[in-house]
Amino acid sequence: MALVGRYNSLQIVKHTDFGLYLDGGADGEILLPNRYIPKDTPTEVDDWLNVFVYLDSEDKLIATTEKTKLQVGEFASLKVKEINSIGIFLDWGLPKDLLMPYSEEKRQMRQGEYCVVHAYLDKRTRRITATARLDRYLDKVPANYTTGQEVDLLVVEETPMGFKAIINNKHWGLIHKNEVFKFLRSGKQEKGYIKELRSDGKIALSLQPVGQALASSLNEKILSKLKDANGVLPVSDKSDPQLISDMFGVSKGNFKKAIGALYKEGHIVIHADRIELV
Repeated sequence: MALVGRYNSLQIVKHTDFGLYLDGGADGEILLPNRYIPKDTPTEVDDWLNVFVYLDSEDKLIATTEKTKLQVGEFASLKVKEINSIGIFLDWGLPKDLLMPYSEEKRQMRQGEYCVVHAYLDKRTRRITATARLDRYLDKVPANYTTGQEVDLLVVEETPMGFKAIINNKHWGLIHKNEVFKFLRSGKQEKGYIKELRSDGKIALSLQPVGQALASSLNEKILSKLKDANGVLPVSDKSDPQLISDMFGVSKGNFKKAIGALYKEGHIVIHADRIELV
């Protein structure tokens, strides 16, 4: 049986004038229309193709080689393409837009806005459906992370405490305000790090390596950039935080700690507008 809403490796069973038929197992043969047949891949009978399977406008299974912005079970930020009496339709990269019913809307959406959603398969109709009600799809398995571990983040929304983000497509986490040193918005994907696994199950996140790992890597990065720039960089402990973030990807506070340590070790000299190698 083909997995609806996911990419499948399916075998070609026959050619027709309007496309290829693929072996969908218990679902029978699934059509791959001519316009989606790849030009740079073998497409003879018994060859295998990697295709995305979904229901067409007549609720028949159909395959495509186009790339979607998310699969069933995943989260993504999608643009609202149309709103009508049926629901909210989202652009997910396929000709048939992804439906989010009004019952799955968390706040009132407007055309042209972006919304972080989860794609699920309706058990009754097998239609791929979107929801902005994310809680029911997160924190379903134990959070087996370690402090300092690098993770993938999808920023969902800003709160009074910081930014809520989805960790590795599985758990909620929070980037506290004092950890935000660069521009963030809903839908932004970032590399992050586990800062703290709290006793209440909540996870604190950082946008930069944690502890000694940050100090060592940042010190090396500063020295490397100085050597590449003939020993002088136009940045100092008085520089704008955004400039520091753009150059080194860290907060101003951590940058000041790093150059302070390098100064004490005799590697650099700190001026008001620059740092120099000794």
